[in-house]
Amino acid sequence: MIYMDNAATTRMDERVFEAMRPYMLEQFANSAGTYGFASVSSQAVEKARKQVAFVIGAKASEIYFTSGGTESDNWALKGAAKALEGKGKHIIISAIEHHAILHSAQALEREGFEVTVLGVDSDGVVTPEKVESAIRPDTILVSIMAANNEIGTIEPIEAIGAVCKKYGVLFHTDAVQAFGHIPLDVEAMHIDMLSASAHKFHGPKGVGMLYVRRGVKLTPFMDGGAQEKKRRAGTTNVPGIVGMGAAAELAKANLDESMKKMSAVRDHLIARIESEIPHARLNGHRTNRLPGNVNFCFRFIEGEGMLMLLDAAGICASSGSACTSGSLDPSHVLLAIGLPHEIAHGSLRLSLSEATTMQEADEVVDALKGIIPRLRSMSPLYEDFVRNENK
Repeated sequence: MIYMDNAATTRMDERVFEAMRPYMLEQFANSAGTYGFASVSSQAVEKARKQVAFVIGAKASEIYFTSGGTESDNWALKGAAKALEGKGKHIIISAIEHHAILHSAQALEREGFEVTVLGVDSDGVVTPEKVESAIRPDTILVSIMAANNEIGTIEPIEAIGAVCKKYGVLFHTDAVQAFGHIPLDVEAMHIDMLSASAHKFHGPKGVGMLYVRRGVKLTPFMDGGAQEKKRRAGTTNVPGIVGMGAAAELAKANLDESMKKMSAVRDHLIARIESEIPHARLNGHRTNRLPGNVNFCFRFIEGEGMLMLLDAAGICASSGSACTSGSLDPSHVLLAIGLPHEIAHGSLRLSLSEATTMQEADEVVDALKGIIPRLRSMSPLYEDFVRNENK
């Protein structure tokens, strides 16, 4: 099997599993307990908080653990909106945000908030100028993702953060795809809130975090106990949090090497596809993109058929976000960068890890060189295109 769907989820690092193991078997106490046995779990959670904070240049006290990126995104938008609605009810997001942000914004609109959805250019970039022009006196929050989960474009977060700081507007970034894969610094980038999810960087599923800058008002998203300094109720997921901390520490330590290795394989994949498969379009920014992201549209084919044939060849890939894999609609991200429906339907996302080899990349391209012509041979649109080209 060749696994090229790391943007959907990554294989847990064995060192992460070993770090978690004691807290599932021996040190299983609820970290909220008042006895000594529980204090071991509590100390492990606080160590993980420091490990996660270190990756983004935050303070440990500013890290709040959640069940994952979706909860963190929901909490950031809805919690900030409710806390600041006395100041204003205007929120700014981009058209290529993850559905956790898009649907949260739509939910807030139903409650009387006004949402401005910013367009992007053909590479999927949200410009700081566009953000600045959309800010109004009643704007309370801007949420722009750090890097897109489908096309891999890295956004100018530092410049956008500076605009938000200039106008005193809260700035959140969905960094689920970026955390542990590219450098992030909440101070330098003027970020007030940041979402991340452990399973995107070789940690466990079901655990994430929200960075909340000290002093930021945020209504609790879940009611119940007093966990996470009374801001996020629910029994603490000690093994998951320990795993997230261990994965974050490993990601930070290996960041430069991982970026270099993945970028080399990524660029090799892109170069071979562009030179050897006709009518293929690279989506996303050519250079300013995630090290492990390759996204193409192939004209005159349906992406679903391509994925099925890749699967039959032992290759795991996707056509976009795993969260919308059951939808027959074309990607909202590809439509936002200006692609027509018929081209957007032929999309392929290959997402790498540091374990992905050049040999695997070559095997994938070789498989595509057989699959794409096979699918096009069944397309009447392709027949018409070839006929017209030969006239």
